[in-house]
Amino acid sequence: MKISATIITFNEEENIGDCIDSLKEIADEIIVVDSFSTDATEKTCKAKNVKFIQHKFEGHIQQKNFALDQTSNNYVVSLDADERLSDELKKEILDFITCHAEPVEAYLMNRLNNYCGKWIKHGVWYPDKKIRLWHKQKGKWGGTNPHDKVVMDKNTTVKSLTGNILHYTVRTPEQYKVQMEKFSTIAAEAMLQEGKKSSLIKAYSSGVFAFVRSYILRAGFLDGRAGYQIAKGYARYTRMKYEKMLKK
Repeated sequence: MKISATIITFNEEENIGDCIDSLKEIADEIIVVDSFSTDATEKTCKAKNVKFIQHKFEGHIQQKNFALDQTSNNYVVSLDADERLSDELKKEILDFITCHAEPVEAYLMNRLNNYCGKWIKHGVWYPDKKIRLWHKQKGKWGGTNPHDKVVMDKNTTVKSLTGNILHYTVRTPEQYKVQMEKFSTIAAEAMLQEGKKSSLIKAYSSGVFAFVRSYILRAGFLDGRAGYQIAKGYARYTRMKYEKMLKK
């Protein structure tokens, strides 16, 4: 069984090398689709001997589906540049490659997120399950930008793996604020395109519920100060996307 790997990038020189290295053991080809980076992303990719393609960015979902179309194998594993496969997850995927006997068309994986050097194991950030290995004839990228997800055809078989995708998502609290600002703008635009409505009451009530869900209902408080900061940022993101809809 052969596997293709895909990564999309823009100015990911700090991350892309380690991401590629984590895939080399399990992937027969690695394809990087880059939206015209201005840093050393291209240089690093070419030094790693991967297939490097530049393509205009029109959205996370569109870019990832373009990358999917470039693959030559039926089974595809996809990572973001700031993600890595844990050793346990690599072993599980290698077992799939060598002992593939059951008709499994997609594999669901936990994503373990890192906030400012701390692995977050509660709140809305974990287990953060994602399909990241699947048969490309049975599913493709969908969802709502920037929160893309693999959408499988009906009646496909999905199996859960126990290993983690390691996601080095935020290095500083300031970076988290910038990220939430950016993602809330993208989300607001996508929701408007889908015909969704907003109001000030919805913006603030949704923000409050987002905090309660992350910090209390999903036990984010067990992650200490980081859990509080994540819940606060999640609430701010939720409130802002509805507020921004009103300004469009």
